[in-house]
Amino acid sequence: MLRMMLLLGMLLMLQGCVLTKLVSVPMRVTGAVVSIVPGVGNSIHDGIDSAAEVVDDVPI
Repeated sequence: MLRMMLLLGMLLMLQGCVLTKLVSVPMRVTGAVVSIVPGVGNSIHDGIDSAAEVVDDVPI
């Protein structure tokens, strides 16, 4: 019983981290794919990467 309560407590503490990663990882992958485009790819990648950093910093 104690192990289950400890596991549940750990999952609740990590819930916000997992939620923000579910949002920011696809954003980062999209930015990496877009960075292949010549000329404007790097600037778009930088914008998407900075938005993903903001999502990671959201205190959930």
